[in-house]
Amino acid sequence: MLPRPFRVVQYRRELRDTFTLTLEPWDGPAEFSFRPGQFNMLYQLGAGEVPISISGDPARPGQLVHTIRAVGNVTGVLQRCRPGDVIGVRGPFGTPWPVAELVGRDLIILTGGLGLAPLRPVIYSVLANRPAYGNVEIIYGARSPQDLLYRRELERWRGRFDLRVHVTVDSAGADWHGNVGVVTTLIPRTRIDVLHAAALICGPGVMMRFAVQELMKKGLQPRDIYVSLERNMQCGLGLCGHCQLGPFFVCKDGPVFSYERIGPWFEKREV
Repeated sequence: MLPRPFRVVQYRRELRDTFTLTLEPWDGPAEFSFRPGQFNMLYQLGAGEVPISISGDPARPGQLVHTIRAVGNVTGVLQRCRPGDVIGVRGPFGTPWPVAELVGRDLIILTGGLGLAPLRPVIYSVLANRPAYGNVEIIYGARSPQDLLYRRELERWRGRFDLRVHVTVDSAGADWHGNVGVVTTLIPRTRIDVLHAAALICGPGVMMRFAVQELMKKGLQPRDIYVSLERNMQCGLGLCGHCQLGPFFVCKDGPVFSYERIGPWFEKREV
């Protein structure tokens, strides 16, 4: 319940409205273990706190990395943080992506916009243990080339021979030589064995709905599709009710769900 003080050691601007904070414990070197898909509550004195997914490498527990979009009061204040500033951290909270359980299977990691941040720890974990998985395909979409998150990392990942990376944008100028269109148009290009594959999805709700439909058309079963629903989370403890989705509290029962479990409620737009 009580925030632990962390010092900002690096501030990096990613996009016009998106930035990354790298944090270390204020009271000296210490490990902060987490699993891919979990989130923290970040607290700023006088502004409040906000749930943010962890976007760093689980193999580097000495540093805590959060990529944040400035869309409200708290995130706007966090955007003004610089190295040396101190913020409070509670967590980690939430259910993780089933990275260990999917060993030996083909993977589709499908994401749009800022959704790449919660999935980046998955990519780090998979690449650190690459021989343990089958074919791995990353599908990432953004509004424009200027909105591509972690662009340098995307370029490094595309240069690997053991990984296929598909990038698309909604619109672009003549200087863009990549794919143009929604992410779902890239799903047919993947080379996976649908009987031994799983998909991990994070992004805008509409994108995830259509992605799930296309993946099931391809032959994936609902039990093999996982989605992250960081929906209106506020307290991180299931007390405030803002993230309730049918019988579930996303902050406590999620944010990662199998589609088999959440599907009936995920499709109810009025819930």
